[in-house]
Amino acid sequence: MPNFQIMISPRTQKILANIEAFNLMPYAVKSLKSAGRKFIEKTDDNRMCFQKDKERIIHSKAFRRLDKKTQVFIAFFGDHYRTRLTHTLEVAQISRDIARRLGLNEDLCESIALAHDLGHPPFGHGGEEALNEVMKKFGMSFEHNEQSLLIVQKIEKSHPDFDGLNLTKEVLNGMIKHQTAFDRPERGFTFSPHLEAQVVNVADEIAYINHDIDDGLRSGFLDLKQLKKIKLWKKAEKEVLKKYKKKLSENINISRSISMLMSMMIMDFCEHTSSTLKKLNIKTLPDVKKHHEMLASFSPRMKLLIKELRMFLFHNFYMDRRVIKAVNKGKKMIKELFIHYLNFPKDFPQKVKHKNKNDFVIAIKDYIAGMTDLFLVKEYEKLINKK
Repeated sequence: MPNFQIMISPRTQKILANIEAFNLMPYAVKSLKSAGRKFIEKTDDNRMCFQKDKERIIHSKAFRRLDKKTQVFIAFFGDHYRTRLTHTLEVAQISRDIARRLGLNEDLCESIALAHDLGHPPFGHGGEEALNEVMKKFGMSFEHNEQSLLIVQKIEKSHPDFDGLNLTKEVLNGMIKHQTAFDRPERGFTFSPHLEAQVVNVADEIAYINHDIDDGLRSGFLDLKQLKKIKLWKKAEKEVLKKYKKKLSENINISRSISMLMSMMIMDFCEHTSSTLKKLNIKTLPDVKKHHEMLASFSPRMKLLIKELRMFLFHNFYMDRRVIKAVNKGKKMIKELFIHYLNFPKDFPQKVKHKNKNDFVIAIKDYIAGMTDLFLVKEYEKLINKK
């Protein structure tokens, strides 16, 4: 009879490390070889370091607020449209999928993915633009990736010995390097210190392209007839027809085509990345760090197809007058509320110890960036739009 007591005993950190060593590729980041945290912590549990990071992020206040923040549609537009939280969860899921296929550290990928949008303000990229425009007047700027770092390093308060979440340096580095074409189209992608960070970059792009197609079609903002002219979508529909060998209802066909589209993008990314690593003789983590260009990417052919699809979404969805109208309304409220707090400090709900005006400006920026869409609207109605 097998000894079930032994089989079900908790796995120690040493056993988990051995499992990692067996499952991960030599160029993956290993938990026990982490560069550590800024503040040394005493611990008596057997969780791996990136697992701890993931759990700290999930239990943070900033993470919970993502549920009421805009992705494309205003967060309270409808129950079935993506919010910043559901987008984040989809990025995390795709990141884990890719990491598992490539033999990379899943916990590290997931931690970066879960933290990558913590600094996003209300009303999506429009809100980001609004805060940046206001901050420029004071010689400063706002960028959501930088704000995400600020949140996990300073703003979150959950420990008696330090500010922030005290995440590992690998997660922080991944957040620093996290940048998609949507975030900085004029600069494109930048290289990353490890492959796990590069995977999250691409998982973010895969997630938002596909869920924006779904939301765009569901809302009626996107025209399916126009989408059918896009090469990558046509290819996905063709593969769906080949798989099921029968005509599907429109809704089911859309659902299956989006799923197929994601599968095609993930498969291409994994195959091309594996080929690149082999071609460049990347065998260890130091090999990855020495290479100052993106190692993890789509094939040139897929990049062109995705570019066509992304431009279609830009012109037919993101720039739709109804989307722009909602975004501009949010931008206006953010700017006016910011100036109101500046001019009427007594209305600012937080006690701020500031030595100069810039300190107060930064405090207002952090406060507004942390707001949900609905809370911002309520504050605006209470302080500015009151009758």
